Amino acid sequence: MGNCFTKSDEVEMPITTEPRQRPAPSYGYQPPPERRPSFRTKPQALPSGSGRGSLSRRAPAGEVGPVLQRPMVDVLSLFDLERELGKGQFGTTYLCKERATGLKYACKSVSKRKLVRLADVEDIRREITILQHLSGQPNVAEFKGAFEDVESVHLVMEFCSGGELFDRITAKGSYSERQAAAVCRDILTVVHVCHFMGVMHRDLKPENFLLASAAEDAPLKAIDFGLSVFIEEGKVYKEIVGTPYYVAPEVLHRNYGKEIDVWSAGVILYILLCGSPPFWAGKYPHIFIITCIFDAILVGQLDLSSTPWPSISESAKDLIRKMLNRDPRNRITAVQALEHPWLKEGGAPDRPIDSAVLSRMKQFKAMNKLKQLALKVIAENLSPEEIKGLKQMFNNMDTDKSGTITVEELKEGLTKLGAKISEAEVQKLMEAVDVDKSGSIDYAEFLTAMMNKHKLEKEEDLLCAFQHFDKDNSGYITRDELEQAMAEYGMGDEASIKEVLDEVDKDKDGRINYEEFVEMMRKGSYT
Repeated sequence: MGNCFTKSDEVEMPITTEPRQRPAPSYGYQPPPERRPSFRTKPQALPSGSGRGSLSRRAPAGEVGPVLQRPMVDVLSLFDLERELGKGQFGTTYLCKERATGLKYACKSVSKRKLVRLADVEDIRREITILQHLSGQPNVAEFKGAFEDVESVHLVMEFCSGGELFDRITAKGSYSERQAAAVCRDILTVVHVCHFMGVMHRDLKPENFLLASAAEDAPLKAIDFGLSVFIEEGKVYKEIVGTPYYVAPEVLHRNYGKEIDVWSAGVILYILLCGSPPFWAGKYPHIFIITCIFDAILVGQLDLSSTPWPSISESAKDLIRKMLNRDPRNRITAVQALEHPWLKEGGAPDRPIDSAVLSRMKQFKAMNKLKQLALKVIAENLSPEEIKGLKQMFNNMDTDKSGTITVEELKEGLTKLGAKISEAEVQKLMEAVDVDKSGSIDYAEFLTAMMNKHKLEKEEDLLCAFQHFDKDNSGYITRDELEQAMAEYGMGDEASIKEVLDEVDKDKDGRINYEEFVEMMRKGSYT
């Protein structure tokens, strides 16, 4: 069971059309104490005496488990679960020690009570099968085994103690194109191995790569295969899965194959060199971020000219163009990419990348965690059809086909839609969203105008998201409700909760009211 929305602008907001949610894996990241955790939860000591009764219950000898369909075992007879690494909706990941050898592993314990649908059971079986299939590959976290007891299914994995990829980079304070190329080689090696072995990952993103250890030369390890599938020859895949920033355009068209993994790797490379994703919606209101990101992906205007790109080698930009080719038939394959001159040893220049890139990367990772969850709730109500409809609406208003809408075109278009709007209101809308003060609005600005015009309708989205967290309908998101919501997605540690309250709880009463929630959602930042 992997993470199908995850922890993104890390929007580490994955999106899927499937109603079920998958847990956020945490196979070993323990954030350094001097830095706040980003999307992996800080290890917490288990309560004294906890675990043995509740985490695992001894099954009658020889009884076959319904999930793994083999004899159940008491996992605590094999492993000592030492402390919590992370929580997900389905279960909890622990640091564990094998009793026979003393070796450390990460154990993801998935509650069988959460596996309510046959599809959920099939998902976890498929994840285990794929982990077994890929076992032994140097850039994939090693799979130790799967065990089932009366209450849970336990996936025991290699413990990767070196932290997340971006955290390692930003902690160093500087790095070069050559170092970025080395990281990209590791990521593309994972893609190549997966494809060669008949697996499509479907959710490649930076937080799914951990360093095996704290050593300077520690290898990069891919950790989450919960959305992965075996590639079936001739099959067209239609399910929208993944994390918005990293989703390939053909996924949004519901017609894709393994080429989507190369696109996602290309987005990661772009961030490594630039500090921010190629397709994003940073200057627009948060409630429209998913629509804007998806539209940016569909339009595909790749910026390789603004800062810091003039200082990046042409060879690096050539590889990015080939990995982010909008036509999957012409997109470079993982094998071809690994042969690209920039990725060859010594092919990338060793000069430092601008320090501003690191700052942007930190900002990209620093998105408020509650906002991530709220955006996920809102995103679930969007569809590719809605995106297409807005695009068509823009085209209909853009009567001179200039790619922008003037005040007159906006007024005429709204009138045709039956909107009763005055000249002053149109002008006010234009001023509110004409970010570059050009006197006309582009498509992303148009989205904002439309949403602002229909504010009462879109307020429902915000209210729906707020009520998702306000379980007792008290009008407040309490600390307990915040902890519960964040725990569903592996963010429910003390540091993360404190970070959210410090940022959002303006009146410092220990809870979040609707006004504070709305202010958070509309506050300008990278997301």
